[in-house]
Amino acid sequence: MSSVKIECVASEGYRIGESPVWDEKESALLCVDITGRKVCRWSSVTKQVQAISVDAPVSSVALRKSGDYVITLGTRFAALKWKEQLVTTITHVDEDKPNNRFNDGKVDPAGRYFAGTMAEEIRPAVLERHQGSLYTLFSDLSVVKHFDQVDISNGLDWSLDHKTFFYIDSLSYSVDAFDYDLQTGKIGNRRSMYKLEKEESIPDGMCIDTEGKLWVACYNGGRVIRLDPETGKRLQTVKLPVDKTTSCCFGGKDYSEMYVTSASDGMDKEWLSRQPQAGGIFKITGLGVKGVPPYPFAG
Repeated sequence: MSSVKIECVASEGYRIGESPVWDEKESALLCVDITGRKVCRWSSVTKQVQAISVDAPVSSVALRKSGDYVITLGTRFAALKWKEQLVTTITHVDEDKPNNRFNDGKVDPAGRYFAGTMAEEIRPAVLERHQGSLYTLFSDLSVVKHFDQVDISNGLDWSLDHKTFFYIDSLSYSVDAFDYDLQTGKIGNRRSMYKLEKEESIPDGMCIDTEGKLWVACYNGGRVIRLDPETGKRLQTVKLPVDKTTSCCFGGKDYSEMYVTSASDGMDKEWLSRQPQAGGIFKITGLGVKGVPPYPFAG
């Protein structure tokens, strides 16, 4: 293994930093602060963070083929025009569940936006169970619901051959695999691929590398772990200087850098004084693997 280096590139103190996505055109990392209600963009050139405030918890952001971005906001899929700071609703889900909000989301290899919901938390990871669902927004702006009874809809990604969909419902403490049809976006045959160990705590965001291995951020576990979906074995653990690691993606010029978001919600003064970088964005170099560029939403 090459020597792994971890650096905090943006000490923003996000309440729940999430959904890191590399924007190649801008040489920038996009992410959100869910409870801070902000979509953020960290420039790798200027090292500055720009942020756009929105009117509801914003849980994921994705690139859009036609330019700008799409986001999940409250229980809405929405479009975001960055320069104009303009948010327009595309469609609503879970309208019968006023206490719900979207959580993690990601665009599939065919340009569809997958995102899931959950009940609003009372405290971090404490919430009414089984209230969430997993949805897909298609390029024609129609929505399909895959299944319900979800606790905390979280990390998602697709295998390199586009035949498997990987998914995390956090409170199952499992990384699951589904058969996936690239043509239709349908998923089925759910099975558990990896069960987290106690010290790994709660599985959160996830991404895949060019070797087809999964990287999972462990909330309250202060680490990202690398998993082999073929064997269901953990291959590597990278520990970070904060406990509440939330999600990860690859970025940088050749997608050889990993970016990890984190949270500070639920931490008291003493905990925060021990981890002053909680809620920051971290860059990990020297992993010796590269990531897959994000897919843009085709609608």
